Amino acid sequence: MKKMMMRGARRRVLVLASSLSSLLAFGGVVAPSAHAGTVREGQWYLETMQAERMWEKTTGKGITVAVLDSGVRSSQPELQGKVLPGKSYISGGEGDDGREASDLHGTAMSALIAGDGQSDMQVKGLAPGVRILPVKMKMGLGDTSPIADGIRYAADSDAKIISMSIGSDAASVDDKHKAQLQRAVDYAVKRGKLLFAAVGNEGSRTNIASYPAATRGVVGVSAVDTRLRTGKFSTHGPQVALSAPGVDIPTVCEGKTGYCRGRGTSHATALASASAALVWSLHPKWTGNQVLRVLLDTAGRPPHGKVPSEYVGYGMIRPRENVLENKGDPGPPDVNPLVAAAEKADKSSGKSASPTAPATHEPAGATGKKSKGKGKDDNLPWFIGGAIAVAVPGAVLVALMVRRGRRKARARKQQMQSAVAAGPYGGTAPMDPPYPQQQPQQPPQPPMPPPGGGRPPGGS
Repeated sequence: MKKMMMRGARRRVLVLASSLSSLLAFGGVVAPSAHAGTVREGQWYLETMQAERMWEKTTGKGITVAVLDSGVRSSQPELQGKVLPGKSYISGGEGDDGREASDLHGTAMSALIAGDGQSDMQVKGLAPGVRILPVKMKMGLGDTSPIADGIRYAADSDAKIISMSIGSDAASVDDKHKAQLQRAVDYAVKRGKLLFAAVGNEGSRTNIASYPAATRGVVGVSAVDTRLRTGKFSTHGPQVALSAPGVDIPTVCEGKTGYCRGRGTSHATALASASAALVWSLHPKWTGNQVLRVLLDTAGRPPHGKVPSEYVGYGMIRPRENVLENKGDPGPPDVNPLVAAAEKADKSSGKSASPTAPATHEPAGATGKKSKGKGKDDNLPWFIGGAIAVAVPGAVLVALMVRRGRRKARARKQQMQSAVAAGPYGGTAPMDPPYPQQQPQQPPQPPMPPPGGGRPPGGS
């Protein structure tokens, strides 16, 4: 029984461990790098996202990203000269400015964002002109106080973007800590910051929401694979706002070669943060709200079902749509599109805004039929509860429930088979083969162009 309780506790909280060889925060599974090939060859998403072309116009220069994680090793080759003095929230860490890492998770995420990658055996960041502000922390069971404190610290800094590849699941975070997180996020949003957080890797198990990703005002990020299908491990729900590459990602680690291949919503969050940096650097007069709205507006929409999807949110992040094609409507500078969507949903449902409930990211003019219930999991209770009020005959009621259930099931199946929406990935399968993978792979397909409708709210 004691062992079972310990295992349960480990699943309910994501603690920064001592090595990238373990399931680390939202880092997911990693495998040691092989000697053959190069790290750069393994960074498939750079080609998919047309990074080389974007770097001709923007590298993220002038943007600082605060990385709330295990600290960032400033001596890492890809990050030398890029890591600013930050702050540590680890007990006994007085004088620690975050530039020494308790493990390499934060370093790995920072390299994905800003790595120089000056050789083919180093990680090239998606936004190599970015500077990193390390905010170092270690989380205990259900205690998200360091995250809230770190968000406030970052909000008062020069960092424009806050990247959080960490979190604790909802079952282990009480209302007090949820409210504390909400106040910190509200403060950061009012200060003009743009916050990204990993939604978690529990999609194939408990699929429980995680904080701070489920905190209103935070951009929850899910992970897609090389075929732009959602990883089976990627937690899904209304807290997902965007998706980004998060499978077969070369990262810094403690292995013999110093590099591993990993998967997880951690990686996706780092790349989403880097995408925002590219756009913001190109449009320095925009607010964080405007950068976010353009990212939502230009995301590759899922071709089936409701937008936002519970698996990919508004879709696969595509900064190139703005950087290379000048697409996307920034909208008003003082309206956060996700907060506006949540408030609109609360108003239409007659609910008051809750500081502890995940935001319902419902866009204006979204594609797909809106549910009259509280959500897909509440569909059956809603019909049963409504039977008394509307006096539907029993046989008709059953038929309605069955038909509606089948429609919902078909829609979910279509989304899970979509090229840019959810699809099976072996999140619980054996560890990835050693990186880099030498056998031929199917080349990734470009994301689907966004269909009409489904535009994020908050503008004309």
